[in-house]
Amino acid sequence: MRVRVATTALGITAALLAVPACSTGTTGPKHQPSSRTGKPTDAAQEPAAFSSAALESRLLDPRDLGSGYLAKPERRAQQDDVTVIGCPALSELGGDAATGGTLAFPHKAKADFTYRGSSSEISEELYSDSAKKLSDGIARVFDAMTDCSAYQVVAGGTPVDVASQKLPAPHDLGDEQWSQLLTFSASGQSTVVKQTAIRDGNLLVIVSGSPALVDRHLDKALAKATAAS
Repeated sequence: MRVRVATTALGITAALLAVPACSTGTTGPKHQPSSRTGKPTDAAQEPAAFSSAALESRLLDPRDLGSGYLAKPERRAQQDDVTVIGCPALSELGGDAATGGTLAFPHKAKADFTYRGSSSEISEELYSDSAKKLSDGIARVFDAMTDCSAYQVVAGGTPVDVASQKLPAPHDLGDEQWSQLLTFSASGQSTVVKQTAIRDGNLLVIVSGSPALVDRHLDKALAKATAAS
């Protein structure tokens, strides 16, 4: 069950991120911003967004991660309904999005890895759009996900208890940063997932998975994603 919980955890997180960046016009609770610096303004001139193909080439691969890491095959998006119980902020985001989704930005790439001989996993997602759209979109989601310290997600009929905790973000990386710790519990087993997002200009890097692996490879992921072509 532990492996399934780990997969479900990352999938549900991605699903909740798969919402439009625009306002829903609801009158729900206002959220304090997550850890953010360098909030972008509307720039007259901004570099063009990277294509999805260009983002693919900037993802980490097993050679970057080192010995013992194996790439996971791309997982088909599941179509299970997702219901959020006990967290109105998340419900407003559209908790019925399909699991395994991705952020609603036009240019994206993703890679998943496991660490050989263990249940540890790490996932990297890259997105490109205008700095303002990236900033507003990811901040809205992180603020909602940390608004409630405990709630339940029901995915495809399976209840998963979730505890969320906002973490200090690494302020020395990129232009804006967000970080959180999610604990997913189901059938007596728990999985802890750390998720850190870094916006650097018109690139958004999200690294999720086992906390130790996220801490170990975050700098490397950002460096490769933002390296000059």
